[in-house]
This record gives sequence, C-alpha cells and structure tokens, in this order.
Amino acid sequence: MERNALFITFEGPEGAGKSTQIKLLRDHLTALGCRVVVTREPGGTPLAEDFRNIVKHYHGEEPLYPATELLLFEAARAQHVNHVIKPALENNSIVLCDRFTDSTVAYQGAGRSLDRAFLQELNRFATSGCLPDLTLLFDLPVEVGLARAQVRAAKVENHNDRLEEEKIDFHHRVRQAFLEIARAEPQRVKVLDATLKIEELFEQVKQQVENALQRV
Repeated sequence: MERNALFITFEGPEGAGKSTQIKLLRDHLTALGCRVVVTREPGGTPLAEDFRNIVKHYHGEEPLYPATELLLFEAARAQHVNHVIKPALENNSIVLCDRFTDSTVAYQGAGRSLDRAFLQELNRFATSGCLPDLTLLFDLPVEVGLARAQVRAAKVENHNDRLEEEKIDFHHRVRQAFLEIARAEPQRVKVLDATLKIEELFEQVKQQVENALQRV
C-alpha cells in the first residue's frame, strides 16, 4: 500500500514508553506496505550519535555548560535533518523520530531555563523548515516516569544518563513545558496517557496516525 510521506515525532518526559510505541508502529505500518524510517534525537547519523554520547553521558571534571549542551543538540539536529530525515521524506517514507525540537524547548528551555525565543530561532535554523506533521506526546506523572527509567537503566551497563539524573524539579519543568506546547499547538501535538497498558496506548497511537495519513 503506497502512502505519502509523513513526519511523526514522539515526545514526552523520561520513562514514557516512546521506544516501545515506535517499534509497534513501525511494525504496523510496515505490514501495511509503507516505507518506514525509524530514527532518534540526538543522534540518527554516526556523527550525530557522537554528539549524543557527549550530551547524554559526559561526566568529566570539566563542566558541560547549558549553552554548550544546547549547541551540541542543534548541531546534531542539523546533521540529522539533512542526512536522514529530509532524504527519507523525499523518498516518500514515513519517518518516526524519537524526540525532536519540542524536547529542546522542554529540556533546555524549561529544564535549563535558557531563552525560549532564542531556542526557537536555533530550531528553525537547524531544521531548515523540516517540521513534524504529527507529534505524539506521551504524558505521565514525573515520579512514575523516573521510576520506569531507573528500572530500564539498571539493565544497561554504565548507563549514566545526565538528563535522567537531574533533580525532580527539573523533570517537573520539562513535563509542564511539553503540556504547554500541546496546548499551544493542538492540531499538531496529541497528548496520550502513557500510564495506559501498552496495547491500549498503541490503539490510540494507531488512531492518531491514521487520522494524520488521511490529511496528507
């Protein structure tokens, strides 16, 4: 079944279960005959993955300043958009991306208290106008998400995720920022209850994606 190109991003606080839903949706769309590209931010290309390793896992003596973190995210994004996302969309694929510009606004804008207007300008520059058609925001209480993230981290050797290790207030600011984005852009951003069972949540994901495909 031929489908038109569609750019779908998956957002949410830590432990929201985005990765599981992305895999389920990839398999579902592939079974329908769609061309599907799954990618993530930061990362998605070998060079951008190097940037990801720094912003997620750096724990050296020299501090990684918020401005440095932000610019690394944007550098990775520029590489990712031009090397992966745009070519995939031009090839009439459906792109499923784990995090995108909304995460920068939430984590670096609200979490790190950096200027949001400036962040939006950087996002526009890094994406070259490549914006999501649909964003699925997986929302859940911060404490629940962090507990899930800790269980996941315990299974990975040397996990040490800088962002997951931030204080609880940081994560509350991140969650509220995501919800503010959703209220400001209800046509693009659809809020889903990430406390639902995996199968129940996926039914909602499928419905939102089908609605988006009908609009293409």
